[in-house]
Amino acid sequence: MKLGINLLCLTDFVTEDHLPVLRRLKALGYDGIEIPILSGEPDHYAWLGRQLAAIGLERCATAIVPTPDVSPIAADTETRARGRAHLNWALDCAIALGAQSLGGPMHAPIGHFTGSGPTESELNYGAEAHRDLAQRAENNGLFISLEPLNRFETYFLNTTTQCRNYALRVDHPAFRIMYDTFHANIEDGNQVAAFQTVAPHVGIVHVSENDRGIPGRGHIDFANIFKAIRASGYAGWLTLEAFGAGLPGIVAATRVWRPLFPDHETLFSESASFIRQTWAVAE
Repeated sequence: MKLGINLLCLTDFVTEDHLPVLRRLKALGYDGIEIPILSGEPDHYAWLGRQLAAIGLERCATAIVPTPDVSPIAADTETRARGRAHLNWALDCAIALGAQSLGGPMHAPIGHFTGSGPTESELNYGAEAHRDLAQRAENNGLFISLEPLNRFETYFLNTTTQCRNYALRVDHPAFRIMYDTFHANIEDGNQVAAFQTVAPHVGIVHVSENDRGIPGRGHIDFANIFKAIRASGYAGWLTLEAFGAGLPGIVAATRVWRPLFPDHETLFSESASFIRQTWAVAE
């Protein structure tokens, strides 16, 4: 197991000002960082990758589909083309970063709804775009980890059964699913069974409490979820995902209006201890 942390708890764009915090994360025992790619250019992420390598932190990355006009599943051909260009921009940045994976909800615009579930055409458009992206990722030594979201954030991928079926539809070895305990807590009745459903396709696990605060302080049954994850043979990233209050770039999507942890030091240290200790006894 590798212990990671998604930096959206801190910022939506990592700069030189954040390097002291990144050094602190390394000192606390984190193996790597999941970098949000919401803006910027590949040159910036190449610089950031060099900084993280010097600190001794491995890299993954996450991205989103920000608006309907860059949706890779849109009915309109030109919109889909812009969506594919957006996905390729995110992958360019991830490659420059030296990331092992590019993940996140890169399937449909967050917070945009049609009034029904995904159509067969949308599923096919998405699968085609993600298959091409996975091939390009594989050519550059990465894999894709697509993240489902709960029904209040997207209509495209919600349950682990949908994720399993979508992974089979994409059918590419570099295409995987990001399992997120927060979203599964809403959409799947039993997280042990849910993980078992999608286990062969999981690329990264997001460890996220029911309120998106510090893992172990809420009601998610991490002990049994971790047992199921270990039993599957998964030994990849366990990545903390928590959210601070009012980050301008993500507040509209996450609906985080209040502080979910007392301070970053408490979040970082308590979460690292909880995840490692819970994993160690999950046999």
